[in-house]
Amino acid sequence: MSLGTAIAMKRGDQSRGTILGKFLSAGCIGVLLGLFVTFVVVERGKGFGAITAGPWTGWPRNGTSDTDPYTRAILAYSGEMSLSESEGMSFVAHGDGNGAEFDPACDYVLKGEIPSARYWTLTLLSPAGAPVANIADRQGFTSSEVLRASDGQFEITLSRHARPGNWLPIGGTSKFILVLRLYDSELGAPATALDAARMPGLLKSRCE
Repeated sequence: MSLGTAIAMKRGDQSRGTILGKFLSAGCIGVLLGLFVTFVVVERGKGFGAITAGPWTGWPRNGTSDTDPYTRAILAYSGEMSLSESEGMSFVAHGDGNGAEFDPACDYVLKGEIPSARYWTLTLLSPAGAPVANIADRQGFTSSEVLRASDGQFEITLSRHARPGNWLPIGGTSKFILVLRLYDSELGAPATALDAARMPGLLKSRCE
């Protein structure tokens, strides 16, 4: 083998090695970017099929064959149980109506409209979807037990300390979320948008 041939073969090997290295680098970057996007979507609690209304986020295609993989990952991460299309819809709030994350040192007042439904529940959970222990042993309210004014309106106060009326204890947790489930509701999988005025507001009140 001549010296020129050997040099040419060596350069060819180096070229193939360079191309392979670039290919592997591009593949690694793609995988890392995909993982980062998935992490951000899951942490924010919003899949591509999500709809938002004020502080509330819902997934109208939960329980259908069209549920996207990001939404499935969010549900697995949070522990939230999906309702089928025939049952209704679930909405999750991670903060108040101004977009600030819930602060357990503050009180919050939930009031306003709730979309028409045969039955609804409001539950306070940890971000992982577990019940939050508290001295009152209460984790939520239902439409059949909430106290209402003479005009049918109601307010629910979230606080670490006992409050008059509908009091939902925050307990000693450092973070929490609210889950609103609407059973046999007029809302369903075809929904793509929701007016915030049709959902209950979440207002921050006093803070310690």
